[in-house]
Amino acid sequence: MSKFPSLKQLHYLVTLFETRHFGKAAIKCFVSQSTLSSGIQNLEELLNCQLIERDNKSLVFTSTGEEVVIRSRELLARSQDLMELSSGAGDGMEGQLRVGCIPTIAPFLLCDLVQEVNRMHPNLNLLLREDTTTNLLAALRNGEMDVLILALPIDINNMHSKIVGRDAFKMVISKNQAEKVNVPLRYADLPDESVFLLEKEHCLTDHAVSACKLTTKEKINPFTATSLHTLVQMVANGLGTTFIPQMAIDHGLLDNQNLVVIEPPGQAAYREIGLVWRPTSSRIKTFNGLADIVEGLL
Repeated sequence: MSKFPSLKQLHYLVTLFETRHFGKAAIKCFVSQSTLSSGIQNLEELLNCQLIERDNKSLVFTSTGEEVVIRSRELLARSQDLMELSSGAGDGMEGQLRVGCIPTIAPFLLCDLVQEVNRMHPNLNLLLREDTTTNLLAALRNGEMDVLILALPIDINNMHSKIVGRDAFKMVISKNQAEKVNVPLRYADLPDESVFLLEKEHCLTDHAVSACKLTTKEKINPFTATSLHTLVQMVANGLGTTFIPQMAIDHGLLDNQNLVVIEPPGQAAYREIGLVWRPTSSRIKTFNGLADIVEGLL
């Protein structure tokens, strides 16, 4: 009978890959360093290949080792989905649920979401993580998150998704600058490098540029902001204009700012808000229940 790696061995390997340190990996796995080292060595013997190059000061994963890490993450995520089968009983709105959300949505939704979940489903415990789309999708694939709240469309590979609403884009500009701009706005009337955007790590930039049909690159300032709050401050100081989602405006992002809200050129500029989860997950009832709540809040 063939012998297979244990999930514990795979967990040791993945944790070591993430920490790149035997001592730190052992602490995260709640085992001694010798136990973790032996487990990975046994895994190498079982697979009959070297996964890690070791010396006294450093470790390097071989190309085979990196591939084994990728597949181990998939197996660990699937095993977690298997263990959560019982969560599909009843309405599914109980237990622990790890929810990821992007920074251009999280500050304007999660507080209301937690309050509504606590009111409607007191036995459902939300654990929240705010991060970029790329990082959250990686965490979802690896089994570190259960469901994500993202702005769509984006490439989610083979993940499942459900659209729960639309979030319109508006343009904001300082009152002094607004007096010099004709309405309805035309991008051609704006000075070059007068449109400020978020860093590329934030998918809102691509969504806004696409939805608002900004095709003239000369209008975009090469300096980017790290957050919507920073973006608003830059525009409030008369540096130019930018795109802001309606949900952020509704939650007071522009309060007490010397700004004017105008419609961007084109029609029906918006991003879609959706939930994303692994196709192997058994918690569909939970995700649908959460989607109904999010939809009611948008």
